[in-house]
Amino acid sequence: MSLSQWFLFFIVVQIIHFLGTWKLYKETGHKTWEALIPVYNAIILMKIINRPTWWTVLLFVPVVNLIMFPVIWIETLRSFGKNTTLDTFLGIGTLGFYIYYLNYTQNLTYVSDRSLKPKNAIADTISSLLFAIVVATVVHTYVIQPYTIPSASLEKSLLIGDFLFVSKFNYGARTPMTAVAAPMVHDTLPIFKTKSYVSFPQLPYFRFPGFEKIKNNDIVVFNWPRDTLFNMYIKADKRYDKPIDKKTNYVKRCVGIPGDSLQIKEGIVFINGKELQLPERARPQYSYKVVYDGKTPIDFEYLLKEMNITDGVGFLNNEKRDTLIFRALPFDNAERLRKVPGITAVNRIINKGVEDGIFPDFQDGKPTSSNNWNCDNFGPIYIPQAGKTVALNKKTLPFYKIIISEYEKNDLKVIGDAILINGKTVTTYTFKQNYYWMMGDNRHNSLDARYFGYTPEDHIVGKPIFIWMSWDTNGKGFGKIRWERLFTTVNGEGQPQSYFKLFLGLLLLYFGIDFFIKKRKENK
Repeated sequence: MSLSQWFLFFIVVQIIHFLGTWKLYKETGHKTWEALIPVYNAIILMKIINRPTWWTVLLFVPVVNLIMFPVIWIETLRSFGKNTTLDTFLGIGTLGFYIYYLNYTQNLTYVSDRSLKPKNAIADTISSLLFAIVVATVVHTYVIQPYTIPSASLEKSLLIGDFLFVSKFNYGARTPMTAVAAPMVHDTLPIFKTKSYVSFPQLPYFRFPGFEKIKNNDIVVFNWPRDTLFNMYIKADKRYDKPIDKKTNYVKRCVGIPGDSLQIKEGIVFINGKELQLPERARPQYSYKVVYDGKTPIDFEYLLKEMNITDGVGFLNNEKRDTLIFRALPFDNAERLRKVPGITAVNRIINKGVEDGIFPDFQDGKPTSSNNWNCDNFGPIYIPQAGKTVALNKKTLPFYKIIISEYEKNDLKVIGDAILINGKTVTTYTFKQNYYWMMGDNRHNSLDARYFGYTPEDHIVGKPIFIWMSWDTNGKGFGKIRWERLFTTVNGEGQPQSYFKLFLGLLLLYFGIDFFIKKRKENK
């Protein structure tokens, strides 16, 4: 929905509210017109139901308001003596329109001094639970969100089983675009395996100001732009057009930012003509062919364990067993292998041929090979920047086709040699938002920008700030916990350092101070 459509919808809601509550406002000694003025009518309603004025803000917070509306309906009913279970059921079951019925058919008496304390343990539990859900939803949506690493695309930097906290405020918190959705879940309801949202209506994109911009080499969480699956873990049965904020969450390294020129040569990323210098803690991995003389005794099991390589290794020929293929080997491990007696060659595997499906060739579901590019030799390409203009012709259009038609919602047509946008023939295009180039460090095992293309700014979720838990499914007992990774930062220079001991110290200090304060109160 556009801003004008949402404004019209907002006005209609205000009129509906006025028609259903004006007599109630009047009964409490307020003026009839006070039920009509947007926002002000909500402030007055909070006074009528004896609830804090700041609750008004929650009525305008997407997703949170879905929890607050039923609460306000019930609080309104109880403020006029409607306290029965049937009243509660009718209030929620009719989506608040039960209040309409009472407004026009009943002579209601306002209970100004009603008790706000829950009447029983069940009511108290429900009240506490709703409050906890509201707070958690606000924190989850606008402050910080937990996230789990499901794949090996950033292996060595982030491991499968790492549990992250992702900051929403570093790059600016994005308000939800899907207005009707279950709180604190993504695209699928647990257990039920059904959609957790209703696609309509959609709120316009809005992002609060952040205190930093995305930089080259930042690890970023974003919505996968080309997600057309019901759920990334369920085999596709058809195309699903999902709202932006309900597309699958991905985490990659941002190697290209708006305005950059990017090229990949022999597997190495170049930005604006210079090799991209990765931070110390980043360990890009490539496929290698390792040749063994077959005579010198080598304990490969011990060697691989020492290098922390658990998978992605196999013999090229199981009969001869003289050549090993490593699917994800960092540079430093490759150097170690070169020094092992009996290993005669360690060669990085570089794709030389044409690779189908490489961006921008994969169009309309049909792979082509027009650019002769592959995952190791790619580009150069331009990373679009908001407000910048590029030339449009049949050669450049494939790079920007999805941006123009899908991400920026234009009507794009090609008739002969002419390119038409919104019915007008054009030779240039000016971008409406910024775009980013996201890649995995595991270069030969990552579904990233080389295949799905640019990531729009409105798809950015947040910045991972630290790992609070890391779980190794191959470990045993307490060995399943990667203790050295607990409470380590994700981005930054140098090697990761664990702040777990500091966290434990602060936690013990908190409980110690709390215990001391309680003891003093008891003694007094």
